[in-house]
Amino acid sequence: MKKHCCDAMTQYLSLTCKDHNDPFECPDVLISYSDRFEEYGLIIHDGGASSISIDFCPWCGTKLPDSKRDLWFDTLEALGFDDPGEQDIPESFNSNKWLDDIKHP
Repeated sequence: MKKHCCDAMTQYLSLTCKDHNDPFECPDVLISYSDRFEEYGLIIHDGGASSISIDFCPWCGTKLPDSKRDLWFDTLEALGFDDPGEQDIPESFNSNKWLDDIKHP
């Protein structure tokens, strides 16, 4: 399990619900984390899968890492992938492994 900035953040991100398989459907799950983008957000419980990006931990106040979303798209585009939602992208881009790959080619 990934360790986040504090025990509270780690606890809330590891919350599982016996009634909901999708965390965006569970009213008790408040925080989302995208490993691929290293991005944290507050879940908007409106029936979709939206969240509002946050820059600081709501519990300890720690500055959270900057989102890597733009870098992810820019890196894929440089590799020739202009529509990653429709193309078979390298497996490493489905997690944060792609960051290690570009740091240590």
